[in-house]
Amino acid sequence: MSRFWTEELWRLGLGLLATLVAWVLFGEFFLFATLFLGLYVVRLLLRLRALERWLSGGARRDPPEATGIWGEIFHQIYLLQRRSLKRQRKLTAVVNRFQEATSAMPDAAVVLGSNDEIQWFNDAAGLLLGLNWASDRGQRIDNLVRFPGFIEFLRHHKAGESVLMPSADQGGTLSVRIVPYGNDQQLLIARDVSQQQRLDQMRQDFVANVSHELRTPLTVVSGCAETLIEDCDEHTEGWRRPLTLIQQQSARMLNIIQDLLLLSTLETDRSGPPREPVAVAAMLASITEDARILSGEKGHTIRLEADPELDIYGVESQLHSAFNNLVSNAVRYTPKGGEITLRWYCDEQGAHFEVSDTGPGIPEEHIPRLTERFYRVDVGRSRQSGGTGLGLAIVKHVLSRYRSQLRVESACGHGSTFACDFSPDWVVPAAGEAPQVARGGHTPPVRA
Repeated sequence: MSRFWTEELWRLGLGLLATLVAWVLFGEFFLFATLFLGLYVVRLLLRLRALERWLSGGARRDPPEATGIWGEIFHQIYLLQRRSLKRQRKLTAVVNRFQEATSAMPDAAVVLGSNDEIQWFNDAAGLLLGLNWASDRGQRIDNLVRFPGFIEFLRHHKAGESVLMPSADQGGTLSVRIVPYGNDQQLLIARDVSQQQRLDQMRQDFVANVSHELRTPLTVVSGCAETLIEDCDEHTEGWRRPLTLIQQQSARMLNIIQDLLLLSTLETDRSGPPREPVAVAAMLASITEDARILSGEKGHTIRLEADPELDIYGVESQLHSAFNNLVSNAVRYTPKGGEITLRWYCDEQGAHFEVSDTGPGIPEEHIPRLTERFYRVDVGRSRQSGGTGLGLAIVKHVLSRYRSQLRVESACGHGSTFACDFSPDWVVPAAGEAPQVARGGHTPPVRA
């Protein structure tokens, strides 16, 4: 017990003792007891009134003068108030620094509530999204930003996804992402990617133009080399090998140029694939035969397991390019006598094309970068196999047009599986089946 409570109890005890003495001397116990308690209550009420007036004034003045326990109460409240003011100043300084930092950000940042209402935004958001603090605070963001693609993205966005939309400032382009945090709150971040888009367009134009310019002279070089090889006799036999190398490398460069042109076409064509049925099983049968020819002396065992009734909507040439690249990669990198299995099937998640091989596998650290242009796990082995380093980049761009992803499962020494997963709305309904409904389970495959 603190000394202040001890003093207060002594004060109360002395008052009661004085009341008993008065009762003994004068014989009026209730009168003196009532008088003492009344004085004690009046003192208590005066202290409470002083406390109330001090707190009502914000407790910013010095505490009222008091002794005993009441003086200690006033002192402790005063100390709490000083610590609270100190913390408030620190928080205010942090908030001010945060606002200064966010105001200096070139990216727009908007804090959204549980109903997508605007709770806060920085200066860049006002410029890039056309927001006004006085009138737009508390408004739903989709009532102010009316771009259809953004509204769809706001309702169905997934982690890591972004959407492109026009900027409110000078007709630029914004890349918008939404990050959830806290209790039902979201942070909308919009970045101006106009300059990046211009640079990408310049790069695409440069690659396309250079590829077109190189294709004709390379074709001439390859043709001349082939003619000279055919005309070789005993006097020019020594030139056969150099000419053969010229022809082989010219053909390889032509393949690279062809892939670059295809990538350029895929990147510049912003329209989605037409919803035309593609007989995938028949296309895979042709790809399988080509793979067996490519395998040649390696003697791979190549199997095809395909649902002959499973078709999807799309462009046959694009799908053929994507699927053929996966199969040809498996043939190139699977050792002699290995096995390659092609599967085409449907389940509740949609249609799936898988290419599994018994090759050496891919180290885990390389898998995220496989779809980069010219990225090679083993540079020497890739060049020896005749690959261009663009096949998986083409697969990635083709699948992006179908809002699909390339799935890679691999481990060193255990082979690899490359899979293309298509959502159910790309599946062509079977006869008597409702549109955009995938057939559940695996249909018995046809083996080729």
